[in-house]
Amino acid sequence: MLEALFTPQTIAVIGASRTPGKVGHEIVANLINSGFEGTIVPVNPSANEVLGLKCYPDLKTFGQKVDLSIISVPTGLVKTALEGSIQAGCGAVTVITAGFKEVGAEGAKLEQELAVLCRKRGVRLMGPNCLGLINTHHKMNASFAKQMPLPSGISVLSQSGALATAILDWAAFRHLGLAKMVSIGNKADLNETDFLQAFAEDEQSKVIVGYLESISSGDEFVKVAEAAASKKPIVLFKAGTSSAGQKAASSHTGSLAGADIAYGAAFHRSGVIRAETFESIFDYATAFAMQPLPKGNRVAIITNAGGPGIMAADAVENMGLVVASLHDSTATALKDKLPPAASVANPIDVLGDAPPDRYALAMEAAQKDDGVDAVIVILTPQAMTEAAETARAIARCMDGSKPVLVSFMGGLDVMPGRKELAASNLPDYPSPERAVAALKAMCDYVAWRQRPPRIVTRFPVNRHRAERIIKQHIRSETKNIGEVKGKDILRAYNFNVPPGELAVTSEDAVSIADRVGYPVAMKIVSPDILHKSDLGGVKLNLNNSTEVQDTYDLMMMRVKQRMPQAHLEGVYVERMCTKGREVILGMTRDPQFGPMLMFGLGGIFVEVMKDVTFHLAPVTAREAKQMLEMTRSYALLKGVRGQRSVNIDGIAEGIQRLSQLVTDFPLIIEMDINPFIVGPLGTEPVAADARITLNLEMGAKLL
Repeated sequence: MLEALFTPQTIAVIGASRTPGKVGHEIVANLINSGFEGTIVPVNPSANEVLGLKCYPDLKTFGQKVDLSIISVPTGLVKTALEGSIQAGCGAVTVITAGFKEVGAEGAKLEQELAVLCRKRGVRLMGPNCLGLINTHHKMNASFAKQMPLPSGISVLSQSGALATAILDWAAFRHLGLAKMVSIGNKADLNETDFLQAFAEDEQSKVIVGYLESISSGDEFVKVAEAAASKKPIVLFKAGTSSAGQKAASSHTGSLAGADIAYGAAFHRSGVIRAETFESIFDYATAFAMQPLPKGNRVAIITNAGGPGIMAADAVENMGLVVASLHDSTATALKDKLPPAASVANPIDVLGDAPPDRYALAMEAAQKDDGVDAVIVILTPQAMTEAAETARAIARCMDGSKPVLVSFMGGLDVMPGRKELAASNLPDYPSPERAVAALKAMCDYVAWRQRPPRIVTRFPVNRHRAERIIKQHIRSETKNIGEVKGKDILRAYNFNVPPGELAVTSEDAVSIADRVGYPVAMKIVSPDILHKSDLGGVKLNLNNSTEVQDTYDLMMMRVKQRMPQAHLEGVYVERMCTKGREVILGMTRDPQFGPMLMFGLGGIFVEVMKDVTFHLAPVTAREAKQMLEMTRSYALLKGVRGQRSVNIDGIAEGIQRLSQLVTDFPLIIEMDINPFIVGPLGTEPVAADARITLNLEMGAKLL
């Protein structure tokens, strides 16, 4: 895939320059210095040669087929250069030049013209406004970046050229090789999804690393990333995810969701490991590239100092991993050979005066213990510490059965050891916490790879009943479906909804209350009122007809006084729900990734703590359950301090039914079931209130 881009035999550099420091000069120099074994064709009408290579005024004069054309000329000349490249038979074109959609409408128009030209002729376009690309296994530095990495198994895609150069410089500093590097720029044609797919199929790419600022197609990204992550780890850093400028949303779910939440949900679904910081990109990538995947989450810690060992143990537990319990045979073997003052529990403390062979002894014991899945090795510089020799000793005794991550803490004194670790392909971290975080990423990836097949349950529902209600609102141009009709839709999808009806007089209210049974709740119904309780539009636990009649009259009067412009349809009278834990189920439709489901406990947990989780729809039963488990307040649902557990499976089924509903109807852009009241095992959760928002523009097109 993308052979013309990654493995060309003939490369043209249009805009080649004889002046050092100019982009066209540096690209030609990089191709030569990287050892490119194909033909390099400099193009410049004002030069006869560039860096000892014959220079041509245009590709027509060259007269032979070109595989890859790299264009670095002023913006106004790019289109002509592209047309000449296509005529020369190029399979791929990289436009280095800036000044396109990033500068305004005129630039965007020209960029689109370039994309159309390439699309018509089946030519793949990278850029414009990019750094270029590198393929170390093809000895090709087709960029204006200074560094040419050694061949290795990490491939990088970056939407920022500056970040790409920073990654290259970091790789050189850490003596880390790369397989491929692409700077995707404005993504007029080739985008992050294309390169994820290409790297997934590339034998040299063992780990995929990326920096993204946007994603071109959410649905396509999730599909391709999931397929790629099934083959090899993907570590991505996503920038530009703040909620600044986010539009106001009418539902709890909409107000809590944002770009960052959407990308997090998409990465979680597709198995992408998300790097939260620039440093963690490389922390994770080196662990994946240099070490085998762990078979479990039980960690042995080897240290020459008690404090850092405790730090590592804390980090292991805080990140959801397990401090391994060493077998008695392991502890006995260590006790027989380590000094009496050494600790043979976990962490294994080999003491501050530990020579290299003491580390090797502890390493060998930890690797042989079948109760250990991974090893963290910590070294702090003492007067007698031999950092370089210790690093070599650790490397010598590694058997490759388990991942080993090392933290040489300090600066100058441990630098010789760090160099030895890099030479031995051992990932090294400045602190135990960062080493544990990298191991956690590996464990999460393994868990994702071992997940059961995704089987989405389809419940028998009355879809036509829900469709009729939605079409009625589209025809009347009413985007908000209130509680009455919202609950009718929920009933169509077999949610447990309390019996109730709309009353338009106080006599109606009494008659309905008598039918559904006391006690009852009464709620004002108006398309103009979103938060009923703020206006005195909700009354609970009414026990007789007198209370119902008086409440109806008083509620209608007070709401009219406080919000005279609101259209009042009446009062909804329903039987009171039994008591239980209040949770909220919701959905907001992200423009990139589609419907995002939300779960959280009601009240302070949503309003103040924002303790909620999101997941892309549709969800499986397992994923619905995971949404509950990922909240900090999950323990309250399981039951703590003598309290009974609630019907957790009932909540998970509610999430699945909501998932089916919003997947069936793309017109629904926001929805809350709040509260969703859940009782103990054996009881069925109750949808006590509902709010739905429709996309009227989409609906009008479908009618």
